[in-house]
Amino acid sequence: MGEGNHLPTTNAVGRPKGRLTWLVGGAAVAVVSCGLLMQYVRSSTTQAASDSPAGTSRVASTVKKPEVLAKVGDEPITYDAVADEAVKRFGREVLDDLIHRLIIQQACEKHKITVSEQEITDEISRIAKKFNLDVAQWLQMLQAERNISPNQYRQSVIFPMIALKKLAGEEVEITEQDLKEAFVRNYGPRVKARMILFDNQRRAQECWDKLDANPDEFESLAAKLSIDPSSRALGGQIPPIAKYNGNTTLEKAAFGMKKPGEISGVIEVEPSRFVILKFEGRTEPVVTNIEQVKDTLYDELKETKIQAEVAKLFEQIKKETTVDNYLTQTTNRADKTGGIAGPTGGVQPVSGTKPAPTRPAKTAGAAQKEIRN
Repeated sequence: MGEGNHLPTTNAVGRPKGRLTWLVGGAAVAVVSCGLLMQYVRSSTTQAASDSPAGTSRVASTVKKPEVLAKVGDEPITYDAVADEAVKRFGREVLDDLIHRLIIQQACEKHKITVSEQEITDEISRIAKKFNLDVAQWLQMLQAERNISPNQYRQSVIFPMIALKKLAGEEVEITEQDLKEAFVRNYGPRVKARMILFDNQRRAQECWDKLDANPDEFESLAAKLSIDPSSRALGGQIPPIAKYNGNTTLEKAAFGMKKPGEISGVIEVEPSRFVILKFEGRTEPVVTNIEQVKDTLYDELKETKIQAEVAKLFEQIKKETTVDNYLTQTTNRADKTGGIAGPTGGVQPVSGTKPAPTRPAKTAGAAQKEIRN
C-alpha cells in the first residue's frame, strides 16, 4: 500500500469537463484545439436557421416563404404555424447560433476582415484530411452522426472559426519549454493504472480502508463503487496517465508510484472529486528523439494557443456587444469599457418583463466532445 491514506492539501488544476479520460490523457489540450468553436452547434436535432451556402452572409433571409406548407384534407398547415412550432422547440438554440454569427460578422466588418467561400472550403478540406477522410466522407459523417448539414457546418462552425482566428491574429509564441513538455506529454512514458472515482470524501476513505485490508479487491470495488461508468465497467481501467496532462495532482500521485499493485492514498483531483489509483506499470516510449516530431509538435501547439486566444477573444466580443434577446426576454448591455452594465455584471431582464427559463448553455469543451465522440 502507498504511504499516506490522507488527502493531499493541493487541489487539481482545473475541473474535468466530461468523461474521466479528461483527467488522465492530456485531453485538456485536445479540448482547446481544432474545433473549440463547436459551441455554435447545439443539439444534434437542431438545424441552422438559414441554409444558404454563404458563410459570411447576413442572417436575415430574403427568400419569399410559401403561405401554406401542407394540407390535410381541406385544412391547411401554414408556414406561420410551422414557424411557431419550430421556435417553441428549437428557437433558443437557433437564435443563439444566429446571434453569435452576427456578433462575429459585425466584428469582422468593424475591422475590415472578410472570409471567402474558398477559405471555408479549404479549411473543411484541411480538417477532413486530418481525420484521414475526404471531404465528402467527413460531411456525410457529420450529417449522419450529428445531423449537421454541410451548409450549417460552413456557416455555424467553419466561418466563425476562421473569422475569429483572423480577428485574434495567428502570431503566438512557442517556447522550447512548450515543445519539451508537449514531447513528454505526447511521447513520454505514461503510468498504466486503474482508478476508482468518488464524489464523496467519506466514501472514498471507506473504500481505501477496505483496500488497505485487501488490495486484491480493487477491480471488484471499482466495478461496484466508481461513479465513472466507462472505467467502472472495466474494473477501473483507464487510459495511461501522461505528464503535463492538465491535472498536476493526479500526475504527481501517479508518477510517484513505483511497485505494480501499489495502491495510492485518496487523492483529491478537483473539488468534490476523489480518486484511488492502482499502479500497474509504465509504458515504453516509441519516439525518444524530439527532433523526429518537433515540426508536428510545433504545429499542434500553435493551433492550441491560437484556439485559446480565439476563445478569449470571442468572450470579449460578446461583452462588447449589446444583445437584446426578445425570445428569452433578456439583454446584456455593453458599457464603454467593454464590460456588461448592470449591478450584477450579467444578463439583465428586458425592462418590464420576466425572463423566460433557459436551458444551461453548453461549454465549448462539451460541444467539441459531442462532435469528436
